[in-house]
Amino acid sequence: MKIKASRSARAIALLALVSTVAACGLPRSGPNKREIFAGSVQKQGDAFVVSVNDRVTRATSIVPALGFSDAFKNAGVIGSDTIRPGDTLGLTVYENVDDGLLAGQGINVSTLDEVQVDGSGFIFIPYAGRIRAAGNTPERLRQIITEKLDAQTPDPQVVVRRVAGDGSTVSIIGGVGGQGVFAIERPTRTLSAMIASAGGITIPPEIAQITVQRGTHSGKIWFQDLFENPQLDIALRGGDKILVEEDTRAFTALGATGGQSRVRFDTQSLSAIEAIAQVGGLNSNLADPTGVFVLRNEPAEIANVVLGRDDLIGDQRMIYVLNLTEPNGMFMARDFAVRDDDTVYVTEAPFVQWQKTLSAITGTAASADALNSLAQ
Repeated sequence: MKIKASRSARAIALLALVSTVAACGLPRSGPNKREIFAGSVQKQGDAFVVSVNDRVTRATSIVPALGFSDAFKNAGVIGSDTIRPGDTLGLTVYENVDDGLLAGQGINVSTLDEVQVDGSGFIFIPYAGRIRAAGNTPERLRQIITEKLDAQTPDPQVVVRRVAGDGSTVSIIGGVGGQGVFAIERPTRTLSAMIASAGGITIPPEIAQITVQRGTHSGKIWFQDLFENPQLDIALRGGDKILVEEDTRAFTALGATGGQSRVRFDTQSLSAIEAIAQVGGLNSNLADPTGVFVLRNEPAEIANVVLGRDDLIGDQRMIYVLNLTEPNGMFMARDFAVRDDDTVYVTEAPFVQWQKTLSAITGTAASADALNSLAQ
């Protein structure tokens, strides 16, 4: 009887010790499932905890909408020969006399190089006066100058050459082969042609985004969409600014995963299963596959649909729960979309905490034995 009582006492003492050690707060990667559920609205917390199913997946599957406005898409391709303010012109005038208006004695040809079209669209030609060049083609400008000079010199012959200037250029920066200022010429009057002229993109195409700024308006598209949708290959205008950059979206991975870090998206859309794979998958020694959580601030419009309500206003804290051990759990994780600034958290398995508790006890007992041996 004494032996049984002694064993019972030892068992009770062991349980008390385990409870005491567990209560001391053993090291771990984050909260467990019970602690996360304790923060739910149903338990007077401030977050909605929702199990992922097909309805939730459909309600939350939102990909950032990128595109150009109608003002960009409906703008026609500009004439490559149209003169604009800032352009530079070269003029040559042939006169049918030896002593002409513009040429010296015995010379019947005069050349005016780099005649700048001013901000108002005008140029000045001696004896012809101030002439509006902007909006005209070189041929039409040739006719105008000829008419102006015809009254002062017999049968003048005029040649007008247009060289692209400040008024017909775009700037390209970011992930392209050659950044700089490029003239809008006949082969490069559209977005794709201009990017090709700049050496093409140098970043992964699947995460490349193109932003075009025109005055106070701007539009952004995926690089891949530029080729899949011809209407996005917009016509360019002088002064356009083109930025080619990588997708800046990212999520944070924490808990019992292969790696804990902030991870950039490597595709236009990213599922929960792909997000876990990007950080090395679940840690087989620590992870609880029934406790995969995705935390985000959800817009009220989506939160109301997910929760079947219509009274929520403003962003709501949502915690989506994925159980990979369910029959369709892997499919749910494959279909559930991760979005920008999401936190993907995987809890530790209960066994891990129990193992840590036992390790702490056996370690403490070993230390006590060592001290006892020294004392003897």
